Order: sequence, then structure tokens, then C-alpha cells
Amino acid sequence: MEVSEHSPLIISISTDISKAHIFRFEKFWLLKNDFQALLNENWSASPHLTDKARIITSKFKNLRGDLKVWSSSLSNLKTSIANISTTLQFLETLEEYRDLSLQEWNFICILRGKLLALLEQQRIYWKQRGAVKWATLGMLELSFFMPMPL
Repeated sequence: MEVSEHSPLIISISTDISKAHIFRFEKFWLLKNDFQALLNENWSASPHLTDKARIITSKFKNLRGDLKVWSSSLSNLKTSIANISTTLQFLETLEEYRDLSLQEWNFICILRGKLLALLEQQRIYWKQRGAVKWATLGMLELSFFMPMPL
């Protein structure tokens, strides 16, 4: 029997490839007070380029970077809604035991207004997420109900 020069090898390839963070514009950002100022400041800055296509590409790239930094400083919607709801529940419980002062009533009104604004932002957030999910999975789920061709 001849001796082979070949030796068996076991190769293991990892498929754990890290994905870069995908930038998504959130529609509820439009409701934030300082969004418009950030947009105006960023868009009015003129890059030192002559080609119109490169100018607009550069502006979008800079805006994306600034929006990433700005959005990281925003508070989490879910946490903010939970905190305000807890505070309102506390004040309502407090009202059962004693009369609230004028400052406490004003605080409740401010909190309710802020809660409504945050809930509107959350509605817009989930409406945008639902549209993305429908666009990617909608036709797949719809095919379940469609009759098969003969």
C-alpha cells in the first residue's frame, strides 16, 4: 500500500460578521424642538467643493453624522413615558390623601401635556416601524392567503 502525501484538514470558518450600525432617520425627530436648528446649522455649512453632486453628498453625510450624535443624547421614549406615568400615578395617589397645591396641579398639567407629546412621538415611531415591516414581509404574508395557480 502506498503512503499518501495528503493529510486531512479541518477548516472552521466563523460566520460571525459584525454589522455596521445602520442609520435610520426617525420621523419623530421632526417633533423635537432642537431638530430644526440642527438641520439649518448643518445644511447651511458649505463644503469647499465645486461639484454639485459632491456638495449635496457631503451635506447629507455630515448631517447623518450630526444626527447620530444628536439622537444619542435624546432620552429613550419608553423610559420617559414610564417615568412620567409613574409620577402621575404618584400624584393621583397623593390626591386621595390630601388636597394638592396649585404648584402640584400645574405640575400635573405639564406632565400630562408632556406625556401626550411623548405618546404621539411613540405612535409615529411604531407607525414607521410597521411600514418597514409591511414593506419587507407584507408580500410574503399575503401569499399565504392567495390561491395557488392551477
